Parts: sequence; C-alpha cells; structure tokens
Amino acid sequence: MKRLLTIELQKLWKNRASKVLIIGYFVLLSFIALLASVNFKIIGIDFRLADQGIFNFPYIWHFNTFIAAVLKLFLALVIVSMMSNEYTYGTLKQNLIDGMSKKEFVLSKFLTVVLFATASTIFIFIMSLLLGYSFSSYTETSIVFTDVSYILWYFIKLVAFFSFCLFAGILIKRSAFAIGFILLWKVAEWIIYGLLRWKIIKDGEITDSIMGFFPLEAMYNLIKEPFTRFQAYKALENLNSGTVNEKYYGTHWYEVLIVIFWTAFFIFMSYRRLKKRDL
Repeated sequence: MKRLLTIELQKLWKNRASKVLIIGYFVLLSFIALLASVNFKIIGIDFRLADQGIFNFPYIWHFNTFIAAVLKLFLALVIVSMMSNEYTYGTLKQNLIDGMSKKEFVLSKFLTVVLFATASTIFIFIMSLLLGYSFSSYTETSIVFTDVSYILWYFIKLVAFFSFCLFAGILIKRSAFAIGFILLWKVAEWIIYGLLRWKIIKDGEITDSIMGFFPLEAMYNLIKEPFTRFQAYKALENLNSGTVNEKYYGTHWYEVLIVIFWTAFFIFMSYRRLKKRDL
C-alpha cells in the first residue's frame, strides 16, 4: 500500500496545477480562523462573529466542519484531474504495462482519497482546538469534546465525496466534463426533491426521508447546517416569538451507514468500469 500511495503522490506533486490546488485548499481552510476578527455593522450595531459563540465549545466542531466541507470542492478538482491526467499523459497504460493491476490502480486512488480526507480532518481538528481554547467561554474537558464526533462525520463525508469524484473521473475521462457531471447530479437531486415535495408526495418530512438515500444529500445530512444555532439567531428568535424552535442537528447511525454504502458503491463501480474499459 505504501508503494501505491508513493506513486500517486509523486504524480500529484509533479503536476503544477494539482500542487497549487492542494496548497490553496489548506490555505483557504486556515481562513476560517480569520472569521474571529471580522466585525459586522448592521443597523448601526457593531458585532464580532467570535463574540456570537461560533467558536465556543462544543459548537465549534459543528461550525468548522460544515464550513470546511463546503471548501472540499478544491480537492475534488484534484481528484478529478488526477484521473483525467492518467488518460491524457498515458500514465494509466504505463502503470499497467509495468505490472500494476487494475485493482491496485483503483486502490492507489482510493488510498490517495483517504490520505486527503485524513490530512484535512487533522487540520480542522487542530485548528478547532486552537480557536476554541482562544475564544470559547467553556474550556472544561467534558464540554470541549462533547461534539467532537463531527470530526469523524467530516472525515466520512470527505471520503465519500472524493470517492464519488473518483468515480466521475474514471467514468468521464475529461476533468471539465467530470466536474460538470458532479454538478449535474446535484441539480438532478434538487429537481427530484422539488418533484417529490410539491408534485408527488407533498409532504416535507417524507420527502426528506426519501432524499436521505440519495448520495449527495446523504453526505450533506452527516453535517447539517449550523447557522440557526448561532447565539444571535436564538436571541432574535426569542425576541420575535418568545420561544426557540429547537432543531435536531445531530447525526443518526443510519445516515452514516448510507454514506458508507455509497462510498463502497462508488469505489466498486470505479473498479468495474476500469476493468471493462478497453485501454
């Protein structure tokens, strides 16, 4: 496995575009920390995001992983181009000629996916700890690690999404079309949701349950939006209605299993597609 991973890393590091995207991705992740110093002025009132509780333990685990997950598209470009370059530069054929099996080839790509997800997860974990201990009002160990499970969900989400990107890259040889395929898939899920919600079933709860089985929606459900948990939002909602509409922000075990299933499915289909393709 070490040999396979080393081969893939050498390919990526020798490609200037991939190198820039990887470095740029981690630079953008670090920009989350800059939110601590951002001041907003609304209706004559100045407030700083860090003072609104976004970096409080344990909420920071939810907020940081959600924001970081949005930026995963930068590494998605690396994954997709990683496959398109194999066809463009003929390295796939050369690897097979040198004795690498198609199974080992797909495994090497998946190991790279896991490595990217691991590096990103460790980066977010360390940054969240640093920001939390710097700005959080609560630093007791029992509170600090209450919602640290979001880090695990973040890792699983990245592995699943990058596996989907790998499948798209193998299915469609050109990186631009592969990215287009991913975006088209997302649009298709939105259209299906709209048809189910307003034309066929017309029940939001049932529609959400059905959509939870679709790959991209299932990945999203691992880390639900955190913005309505803002201290400012709750204060505003209390002011307007006198009550706070509590929403469940956690992750169910079956949501994790659905995402793991799709991860295995995309890796299997990647291998099957490559095995049947005439190179």
